[in-house]
Amino acid sequence: MAEKLAPEKRHSFIQDGKTVFEWDQTLEEVNIYINLPPNVHSKQFYCKIQSKHVEVGIKGNSPYLNHDLTCPVKTDSSFWTLEDDIMHITLQKRDKGQTWASPILGEGQLDAYSSDLEQKRLMLQRFQEENPGFDFSQAQFTGNCPDPRTFMGGIRNG
Repeated sequence: MAEKLAPEKRHSFIQDGKTVFEWDQTLEEVNIYINLPPNVHSKQFYCKIQSKHVEVGIKGNSPYLNHDLTCPVKTDSSFWTLEDDIMHITLQKRDKGQTWASPILGEGQLDAYSSDLEQKRLMLQRFQEENPGFDFSQAQFTGNCPDPRTFMGGIRNG
């Protein structure tokens, strides 16, 4: 079941024909993946995570990323790691369940269709988390809300 709730693929932020970073999200976090340049010692890389800003770079050089985040994060539970020539930044969402259109404010926004799919996937993930034991994997979301006056078998007050 969990595999159906995981992101199907990473989104890419491409600028001038080059991938700046890839990213995905869950209910609780946004993950950013940056391919590191070769021949740079791991101790030279840095990442500063603030509640609404991220800065990434190589010490002694201009930052590679120096941008505001789309939404605020919990800095005490956000972190970064280096593994297999990839910097992985985990941003803990301050507002669990909020769908981000991009990690970076105003840059690389998902198109309307992709954003809708992402929101539906996170909604499904939330339903599954809040109702363990139920299988929502085949649930379909239309965006329409049932009329509460007729929803429970036509029960009406007054």
